[in-house]
Parts: sequence; C-alpha cells; structure tokens
Amino acid sequence: MGELHRTPLFDLHVALGAKMVPFAGYDMPVQYGLGVMKEHLHTRTAAGLFDVSHMGQVILHGDTYEDVAKAFERLVPMDVLGLPEGRQRYGLFTNDAGGIDDDLMFANSGDHLFVVVNAACKEADIDRMKAALEPEISVEVVTDRALIALQGPQAATALARIAPSVADMKFMDVATVDMMGTEAWVSRSGYTGEDGYEISIAANHATALCQALLDMDEVEAIGLGARDSLRLEAGLCLYGNDIDATTSPVEAGLIWALQKTRRAGGDREGGFPGATRILGDLAEGVARKRVGLVPSGRAPMRAGTQIFAAPEGGDPIGEVTSGGFGPTFEGPVAMGYVGASYAMADTELYGEVRGKRMPVKVAKMPLVPANFKR
Repeated sequence: MGELHRTPLFDLHVALGAKMVPFAGYDMPVQYGLGVMKEHLHTRTAAGLFDVSHMGQVILHGDTYEDVAKAFERLVPMDVLGLPEGRQRYGLFTNDAGGIDDDLMFANSGDHLFVVVNAACKEADIDRMKAALEPEISVEVVTDRALIALQGPQAATALARIAPSVADMKFMDVATVDMMGTEAWVSRSGYTGEDGYEISIAANHATALCQALLDMDEVEAIGLGARDSLRLEAGLCLYGNDIDATTSPVEAGLIWALQKTRRAGGDREGGFPGATRILGDLAEGVARKRVGLVPSGRAPMRAGTQIFAAPEGGDPIGEVTSGGFGPTFEGPVAMGYVGASYAMADTELYGEVRGKRMPVKVAKMPLVPANFKR
C-alpha cells in the first residue's frame, strides 16, 4: 500500500485521541472519544467538524470564465456555463461507456472554476483534466490548503462567530471570506444532509481555525465512521460503492444533476463522454435503479448483500451497495440497485444474510429529511 499521506490536521487528530485508519491513501480519523454513534447524533443536533483535506482541490483558469466553462462541459453532463458567479454545483465525470468515473463539486469563483474531487480518484481526475483542457485552460492543483467541513443545525451559529457574513449564505453559495486573518474559500454545502459549510484554508492556518471551532460548546470533532452513516441516511452516494465506472447517472437516480440544457433538445445537448448512452437512458428508461432499503429487525444488510423478490427460490434481482445502522433513523439502513420493476417505494423484497433471506422494504431517499439552508 505504501506510506500513507497525512493531512495538515494529522497532529490535531492525534492530540484529540482519534483512532486513525488508512483511507484513500491517507491516515485518517475514523472516530474520536465520543464514538461513531454519539458523533453521528451530535452532528444531527449541533455541529460536527470533519477533516476532508484528503480530497483534491483544483483551480481551472482561462482567458474568461466562459472559456473555462465551455471547456469543462466537454467532461461533464452539467450546465457549467449557466452557473452564476458565487454558486456551486454537483457534477460527474462520465466515461465513453456512459458510466461515472467520479463525482465532484465545482464552483463559479468569478475568474476561475474551483473543483473538488474525491481522494481515491483525484490523480486520475487531475490527469483527465490536464489531458482534455490544457493548454487552453490551466489546471492548477492546490496542494497548500486544508479542506474542512462544519456540519449540523448549529454550524452557522458557530462559524458566524469567526466570520459573520457566512450566516447570509444560502445552500450552494460560495464566497471568499476572511477567517482569523487569512483568506478562506467557503461553500454552504456538505455530505451529511445537514446545513453546514466546507472551508478551504491555508494549511498553516487550518489547525488554529479548527481549534477555535472545537473550543465552542456546539462543535465536536467527527470521524469517517459517522460521516458514512450520516451520508447513508441522507441518501448520498459513495463513489466506488453506490456509483462507479459502469453506473449510468440515470440508474443512479442522479437525473436531477443533469440540467436540461445538456439533455436532448437543450441548447448544448450532449457533447460529453457517454452522451449516447446517458441520453438514451433518459429517453428509454433503465433496467435497474438505485433505491433506499430498510431491513426489518435490527441486523444491518451490508454492501454485497444480494436482494431477491421472494423468500425462497429465484435469481437475485439486486444488490446492496451501502448498508449499516442509522443512529438517527434508529435502525438499519441501506441503499442498492434493484430491477426497475421492483423500485417502487414500499415494495417488499428479501436480502440474503448469512444464508437466510430477511425482509427488506424499498424506501424513498433520503431516509432522514435533509436540513439544507434554502
């Protein structure tokens, strides 16, 4: 596996007593003293602080934002050109087969596009952008900044003590804000289903900012374990589990992320990798769909659990891609793919756990209502 990378906050994690684990090539905190259950619940009721510095931060520059946006639209099926300044959007790098090579966030920062990609995919994503965009568009990899997330219903109250203007931001707004004497790039977004912020800040200022937040009664440090259960309750995909290079955005239930201008009949229809399959899926439907799943009883159904239509006999009609216990939901939660004819909410199915088929019901996502700041 090689030597693990460390984020700028590694020493702080150790000082806080974090249990460190390998994740996407980094030594990352999976939990702190509270434990996963309490960290999850604290984020849902107050404010949780996450280190996401392992993710890739990239700046795309061109002569104008229009030039950058048009070039980036060659890689994603999203409306980049129509994204207003000071706003962020969810995106997908698709491949020629119509699958998803990564999901990402991109922001119109005025004279450039700011892109955040997943840690496990960032080298491939950066290579993709350099090969497709340079020299017309410069691809600047940001290596001297940390990325932290503050999530939960009291996140705005906490962060506004340091930077009052963040309280006025709406969901998916982005802004450059002074924080403790240094420039922070802030978005009102996150990966928990809660209100909150993601903050890019110079690496040598990150620990001081985090410590200032942790000194507030509302804020606790939160690890990867709770991050996963929070995003699962929120119905948010984990790349490599719930979406991958073979998954169509339509199968994944990500149609909302494909703006009309890039669809059939739109002003800039197609022109992205895999457009033939993806636009075909939109027009004709798909054979399988991503759904929420609620197992009966208390036993979780983990990734890889096969799903059947009947308690006995027959071939699998689907599979769990993410599963665990939902502390806020107060029971096991999962998501996965099932045949399209079985994807309607409240459909009764069966998951095979240790050789025994257990009832599981299709459920609408998110399983815990979102609390974004609209």
